[in-house]
Amino acid sequence: MDAHIAQSAGRLRAPPLATFATFVRDLVYPPSCAHCGIRVAGHGALCAKCWTSIRFIERPFCEVLGTPFPYDHGEGALSPEAIADPPAFDRLRSVATHDGIVRDLVHSLKYRDRLDLAPVIARWMVRAGAPELAACDAVLAVPLHRTRLFTRKFNQSAELARHIARSIDKPFLASAVMRVKRTAQQVGLSVNARADNVRGAFAIASGCETDVFGRRLVLIDDVFTTGATVSAVTRILKRAGAADVSVLTFARALSDPI
Repeated sequence: MDAHIAQSAGRLRAPPLATFATFVRDLVYPPSCAHCGIRVAGHGALCAKCWTSIRFIERPFCEVLGTPFPYDHGEGALSPEAIADPPAFDRLRSVATHDGIVRDLVHSLKYRDRLDLAPVIARWMVRAGAPELAACDAVLAVPLHRTRLFTRKFNQSAELARHIARSIDKPFLASAVMRVKRTAQQVGLSVNARADNVRGAFAIASGCETDVFGRRLVLIDDVFTTGATVSAVTRILKRAGAADVSVLTFARALSDPI
């Protein structure tokens, strides 16, 4: 009985201790805007000014490419691009357009080692891809070549995928797809050059075929520009028998304003 009372008392004391730890953390590291650093109410948030400057991609949009429409074309509407040149993947969803603060956040995560941004961005991605994530069997990320991973120390897409998979309680297939060819940076390349650059760059890892076959998958990347990279990965997954591949990114490059 005494042991049971002691255990119960310990459970009762846990919340105040947790609250105190949070208080100390906030005292030492005050909550600040993830972009501009101004004080905010809680960790992992943006201030009102930064938040309202983001161009979120909301419905109505193309059901396949996720391209925003200026007005509602009706349920299941497709953009001319999706009709004329259907992508390798089944659908694309993105949080916001790749400009301003969103571009800065991507660069901070990718090149400035701001790993604290990964769970923040992942939460927004879970919201943007909620139906696709609910229907999927597993989550995976666009892989880096081992030499680039050694140089950069982490794969930002894998970090996002890991947080997303954990939050929705779905498997993260961290090693299912390999980048077997070291490619040049895609930045600055034309559409055709990007496609040529990643041709033959990916493969299913030996022994992971069953993780992919017949599965509905969500492929995570930080930015969608021309789609060359995610299309190359999707083709490998489809050849391995994947039933459905959705692409989910944080940012989306758009040539035309929303």
